[in-house]
Amino acid sequence: MLGLALAALPLFAQHEASPGDIDDGRRLFVANCALCHGPDGDSVPGIELGRGKFRMAPNDEALKNIIRKGIPNTAMPPHTFTDFQIGTLVAYLHFMAASSADATASGGNPSKGKMVFEGRGACASCHRVRGVGSRLGPELTDIGSLRRAVELRQSILEPDAEILPQNRYYRVVTKDGATVTGRLLNQDAFTVQLLDSRERLVTYAKSNLAQYAFVDKSAMPSYKDRLSPEELADLVSYLVSLKGIVNP
Repeated sequence: MLGLALAALPLFAQHEASPGDIDDGRRLFVANCALCHGPDGDSVPGIELGRGKFRMAPNDEALKNIIRKGIPNTAMPPHTFTDFQIGTLVAYLHFMAASSADATASGGNPSKGKMVFEGRGACASCHRVRGVGSRLGPELTDIGSLRRAVELRQSILEPDAEILPQNRYYRVVTKDGATVTGRLLNQDAFTVQLLDSRERLVTYAKSNLAQYAFVDKSAMPSYKDRLSPEELADLVSYLVSLKGIVNP
């Protein structure tokens, strides 16, 4: 999606957009655009969506029209998004342009970052990459295809700033006072099924629970004071390199 030709026109001034609008646009971009364009919008040769410069879109309305109708005789197809959805997608493109100066994407060493991931960071105690590690946290094998460097860096330093719905932890408290927190696998009108902190599949009848709800805070600790700037840059670079393809 979004096969927009790159040129010297800067992305036009951003209209007021709420964090929720930007997040909605990010989800649309990941689901519909990132497969071809990559999370930073630069995977198609000659096109850099994340830098906000387009030959065929001198203003917001022109960009929205391209998203809506596509570009004839190119790989850019039309889309059936609502006007509101297109607005959030454009808001996210503005956000990408505003944060494109982030230096963490290329400032680190992926090989050293892998060592931080497996060693000092102890990331594999919660996360899994290419079949190795824990299932307690989100699978990261293809995280570089889904999240941008600036977003990964924020998740490492401020894990509570943005918690995707599928990554929220769930807590149950039984009527006898036991508390269990883990990843929610399934629930229905009568039961709750979790993967607990020891990676055990546990099922509880709701009739035996005093409380059950999502946890507001992230289970991931902040690494703000745990990693040096160099280690952080290396770790982000390693995560960006994870595209879901095993290197030969």
